Amino acid sequence: MASSSPRPRRRFRQPSVIPGFGLTLGYTLTCLSLIVLLPLAALVVRASGLGFAGIWDVATDPRVASALRVSFGVSLLAALTASIFGGIVAWVLTRYDFPGRRIIDAVVDLPFALPTAVAGIALASLYAPNGLVGEQLAKFGIEAAYTPLGIYIAMVFIGLPFAVRTVQPLIAEIDREIEEASAILGSTRLGTLTKVVLPPLIPAVLTGFALAFARGVGEYGSIIFIAGNLPYVSEIAPLLIVIKLSEFDYAGACAIATIMLAISFTVLLAINLIQAWSRRRFGYV
Repeated sequence: MASSSPRPRRRFRQPSVIPGFGLTLGYTLTCLSLIVLLPLAALVVRASGLGFAGIWDVATDPRVASALRVSFGVSLLAALTASIFGGIVAWVLTRYDFPGRRIIDAVVDLPFALPTAVAGIALASLYAPNGLVGEQLAKFGIEAAYTPLGIYIAMVFIGLPFAVRTVQPLIAEIDREIEEASAILGSTRLGTLTKVVLPPLIPAVLTGFALAFARGVGEYGSIIFIAGNLPYVSEIAPLLIVIKLSEFDYAGACAIATIMLAISFTVLLAINLIQAWSRRRFGYV
């Protein structure tokens, strides 16, 4: 008598709490097109009126090139600093319980809620030559306000929350027993840090770095008060866009914005590729 194989059970897909794929995809593409893609396309089209030669002339203008170097160079350095210290802050807030921890945790989000102009005025008054911190730095011959150093401080200030909040949830998910097992197996603290703790955090650290960099490049309000806005010294690219608009040079403003868009997209694409590689390299999704 031939044995009959059991019939496979039919799986019923649980209904989703939100509409189907087609409707949600259409809504997503519509929102992205109206809010992101169309404005950026209009920006590129307006800048293309100058032609490639005209955009190149704008990009190679000494004042524009200097402003771009300041904006992107300081943003990269500030994002790197925010990523390092943001990781330390996130570790302390997640792994230790101490008086005032909740207050400090709330203070981290202040740059999110604080108006950028208020942050710029506060930083300028603090780091000015007659300010509380600036006066002490002046004794060592260090000028913070109205220099690229002031821009760096402002960018670290606005980028730190991104670095903290992207890493903090992953730190909470790391089981302490893994660290204890690493110590029992004879690993040093440095070995446990580099081989056990850091690998799963690398994608989140890169995400925080990208967010801090993007915020720093596009920041305006919290920087102009402390930057000094000296051409070829401490002038940022967003300020040049505002200057071009005030001069009714809309094509020139769009050209600078398009150049910033291209550079930002290239840098963020490179960071995302490194992030994807790190996920595959360390086996974390």
